[in-house]
Amino acid sequence: MTATALHRATPKARKSASFPAYITDELRRYDEHLRDVRGLVATTRKDRCLVAGRLLQQKFKGRGIDISRLRPDDVRQFLASQLDAHRTASNASRLTAALRSYLRYRTTCGDQTGKLTAVILNPVHWKLASLPRALKPDEIERLLNSFTAECRWPKRGYAIVRCALDMGLRSCEVANLKIGDIDWRTGTVTLRGTKSLRQDILPLPMETGQALADYLQNERPRSVSPSVFVLHLGDHDRPMTAAAVRGVIRWAYRRIGLTHTRSHALRHAFACRLVENGSSLKEVADLLRHSSLNTTLIYAKLDTLKLSAVALPWPGSAS
Repeated sequence: MTATALHRATPKARKSASFPAYITDELRRYDEHLRDVRGLVATTRKDRCLVAGRLLQQKFKGRGIDISRLRPDDVRQFLASQLDAHRTASNASRLTAALRSYLRYRTTCGDQTGKLTAVILNPVHWKLASLPRALKPDEIERLLNSFTAECRWPKRGYAIVRCALDMGLRSCEVANLKIGDIDWRTGTVTLRGTKSLRQDILPLPMETGQALADYLQNERPRSVSPSVFVLHLGDHDRPMTAAAVRGVIRWAYRRIGLTHTRSHALRHAFACRLVENGSSLKEVADLLRHSSLNTTLIYAKLDTLKLSAVALPWPGSAS
């Protein structure tokens, strides 16, 4: 991992993340741990390496890294300095998650980090306080209808959106989709190397299969790459990245005037549609490939009929 890559870890990076070689080497090993052991996607890994690198540079600038010399006050001062620029709950959550992650990694290396993690307090955040932001039915229809002949590579964009909307695929899963992962005969898709490091087999909806076949047969450039989605400019043998997939979706949002900026809104729309059609939370969790059912609980707030059945009467009311 280069210093330049670390600087691009987040669009909110204010200062250059040009770390000395000994810190860059440490971050490379940490990044390999996040990838191979924790199974985190590249964007999350880069951001966590960026935060860890800033901590190490603040404490060990000009000298070798020795975690035993890191004190609780050092961690407190680092958090205070990082929060001065952006004192928001989301930034605080990001920083605490990154620091805890790095210190957990150092624990696997044999370091004693209990006193350090004890001073990293999570900001107040009410779990499941908000509703998932999903596209409305009319917005979905407009989005799908926007991939006309006037667009550049409309079949690719349409197929990408259908993968996220019909199967709830993450951007990284869309980018990693291989032609050999699609079983046209049985109508299934095998996902490999997912966020949870599992191999999952999902049903392939008819509309999604038709969109993928249309793209592969009529618009995808000749390529030796096994990936479904490849670059249309430059080297056709290179697969699209997750960032490129998100860019296609964001550009489609802007084209029809949507204020959404996250490609995850399509995944939320998929989950909301499952709940509205009567699927249980367990079924939603399985199709979204959540490792914990707690992650899926946010969608329980959308089932107003079942929620009203368990609501307590208001004190003093006739019911």
